[in-house]
Amino acid sequence: MKPPIAPMLAKLADELPAGDYLYEPKWDGFRAIVFRGKDQVYIQSRDSRPLDRYFPELHDTLLERLPDSCVVDGEIVIASSDGLDFDALQLRLHPAASRVAKLAKETPSAFVAFDLLASGKRSLMELPQEERRTALEQLLRNVKPPVYLTPVTRDRAVALDWLTRFEGAGLDGVIAKPSIETYQPGKRAMIKVKHA
Repeated sequence: MKPPIAPMLAKLADELPAGDYLYEPKWDGFRAIVFRGKDQVYIQSRDSRPLDRYFPELHDTLLERLPDSCVVDGEIVIASSDGLDFDALQLRLHPAASRVAKLAKETPSAFVAFDLLASGKRSLMELPQEERRTALEQLLRNVKPPVYLTPVTRDRAVALDWLTRFEGAGLDGVIAKPSIETYQPGKRAMIKVKHA
């Protein structure tokens, strides 16, 4: 599986849906699809542009920590003592490599994985969300920071608690993913509820 892949998107809703959903925190960062080949990594932005040059420390980390031959959907974040720092992320989009390198040392980034699109030579996009999640958990069972696996719950009450408890910590809200849906590139197939 090679870039680009249009990421699956979310439509905004006023409240979390009830039913057969997997609920996850909505991270306040840059959406990224990571293509991990045998000896290289390519980080693709939401709009199909390369992000590697802006996050050199993350590029090297993903090469070291992700298993060979996988495609992982997730979010690039920068954590500070006050929570996630979106402004620090935006500062990385600088034309000068020296500035980017300086910021990479001062405010290192992390990657939060939330979906698995391919593993080995097999595309998983036609599998239901719940099966992709299980495969992602298996793939990243031994992963170490700054690569993380996003929390997930089927319990709407837990997701509602996340929505209120993590406001102001850099989490943007909660995403609801239909558990039986396939990965639908470029389509608004998920539901997001943002902090009011």
